[in-house]
This record gives sequence, structure tokens and C-alpha cells, in this order.
Amino acid sequence: MPRLLIVHGAGMNMRGKAQIDVFGPMTLPEYDKHIRQYASELGIDIEIFHSNVEGEVINKFYEAHDSGVDGAIINPAGYTTGHPALMAAIAQVRFPTIELHISNPARRGRESEIARVSRAVVTGCGIFGYHLAMRGILDMLAVKSGASAKK
Repeated sequence: MPRLLIVHGAGMNMRGKAQIDVFGPMTLPEYDKHIRQYASELGIDIEIFHSNVEGEVINKFYEAHDSGVDGAIINPAGYTTGHPALMAAIAQVRFPTIELHISNPARRGRESEIARVSRAVVTGCGIFGYHLAMRGILDMLAVKSGASAKK
């Protein structure tokens, strides 16, 4: 069973409490419920991690590298720009990372720096973007192993 790390960046704990016009009313625990359901449907083992502290997120990526995680999905939120140490960590790990945004940051004039080191980016698809990103990692892993993805 593939193992994925799901990382919620700085400020994600405020989802459903602030900027509802941009991100909607869903709270972070509600996000996690959907993410767990998608993972179950796809046969993926996940670990969900949130931190407002950049160093903790960096350490989590390195820990995942050392523990054999197969891929990661990060919603960088407040880490979207201005975090070169996080970018370096994502670039150094052995597994593919997909950047995900519930909304489309480009619509707000924001360009993600994390996208530069991510294998792919999913934006503007709402919570279903996590399903798309998980599916994308499964396909990446299948191509790497020479098999085809099953689901």
C-alpha cells in the first residue's frame, strides 16, 4: 500500500474561520475527513500533518524521506512564497511532491515558489483536488515501477 504524507501549511488551521469568500466554509478537520476518505478509496496509507512553523514542516519532509514515504501533497498556504529552506527540503527528498491549492492563487495575483520544486500542481479544484493529487502520485509511482495504476 503506497504511503503518502499530506502537509497543511501555515494558516490552514484558519480554514472555515477566515477568508471564507476565498476558501469556503470548510474547516481543516473537514478537509482531513475528505482526504482520509479519498485515501481509503484509492488504497493509500496517509499521514496528515499541519504546522504553522516552517522548521517543523521541513523536518517532517526529511523524516518522511528517511521513513520510506512514497509521495507527498502539500498545501503550502502561508508558505507559498518566501520560504527557500522549505523549497530546498522538497527538492531534496526522494519522493514526488504535488503542490495543491483549494482555490487558484493565480486569480489573486500570487505565484507559488513551491511549484518550482514540486512535480506537479493542482489548483482551484476545491477539496476534490486532493483526490486528483493522490491519483497523480499513484500514476507517477506506477510509471516509475513500470506498472499501470489500478484505480
